[in-house]
Amino acid sequence: MNDQSLHWAEQMSTGLAVVDGRLRALWINPALAELLGLGLRHAQGQALAVLLQDPDVAEQAARSLAEQRSVQCRGVALSGTQGGRQRVDVSLQPLDAGSLLVEVHALAESATTVSPLSATLRGFAHEVKNPLAGLRGAAQLLQRRLDDADMRALAGLVIAEADRLATLANRLLHHDGAPHLGEVNLHQLLERLSDLIQAEPSPPHLRHDYDPSLPDVHGDADRLQQVMLNLARNAIEAGAQTLTLRSRVEHGVRLGERMFRSALRLDVIDDGPGVPPALRDTLFEPLVSGRADGTGLGLALSREIAHEHGGELRYASRAGETVFSLYLPLPPRVAASATAAGSSDG
Repeated sequence: MNDQSLHWAEQMSTGLAVVDGRLRALWINPALAELLGLGLRHAQGQALAVLLQDPDVAEQAARSLAEQRSVQCRGVALSGTQGGRQRVDVSLQPLDAGSLLVEVHALAESATTVSPLSATLRGFAHEVKNPLAGLRGAAQLLQRRLDDADMRALAGLVIAEADRLATLANRLLHHDGAPHLGEVNLHQLLERLSDLIQAEPSPPHLRHDYDPSLPDVHGDADRLQQVMLNLARNAIEAGAQTLTLRSRVEHGVRLGERMFRSALRLDVIDDGPGVPPALRDTLFEPLVSGRADGTGLGLALSREIAHEHGGELRYASRAGETVFSLYLPLPPRVAASATAAGSSDG
């Protein structure tokens, strides 16, 4: 980090540290020192595992350095010098010269629990119902009058999407809004997403990077479809020219306060300008948007849907590459099969 970057980082309210290849602190900012209850000078040279008092984070940090990729640790419990415990999210980002940037985001008490959908999101669901009905009716008229088969198929796609969104809105508005669970083929979900993206006026270039061994997941297909569509639309509206849809099985994943042997990961990767630094701490909160015409509801809704499924929504962003990842836990029996499949493929 250069002098200008260090000056900027020292003013941030987010806890930041830079550790070397041995995972010892080269520098921490005042916000992290305050969160840890340490003096800045005392923190210099301390091992990351000692600073955060969590060996799992140190293990993930070593992995981040070795694989040169970002890693997120959610719901880590910090023990302060005054005996209190604070839940934090820790983001690990490799830097040049073999060092690692550590971001520590303090969580509100309610952030580690899954709450019902907020009044804001319910209001949004109420507002979209009437426009959806009009959209569906117009698409039906077009479908009847068009002679071109491809155009009729596009009108049918609009009708199907309007029906899916109306069903989703109804579930959000009523007390029986629990997910409608069943077996979901995630690659079918991604292929449908591809069809929807290609129907955009100026679609981006699409790439697919699928793990063919990916098992089905137990979930609500409509809601999971909505998450992926929200992520793709956000990328397109941010100016992405290329979109990559990727699926993977990831092993040893912490979701919330639990460690899972394996989890499914769906990535939406774009080549846009990246998430503005000013939004990174609050990106998943309702009414937070990087666009003047944005509602700031898509990511908030997507995160709640991920939580409903016992999963999480995470991101890593830099100019030219932003990755939003939906994590879904696998039951132990399915996880064991996925691990065996991955071993045989390797």
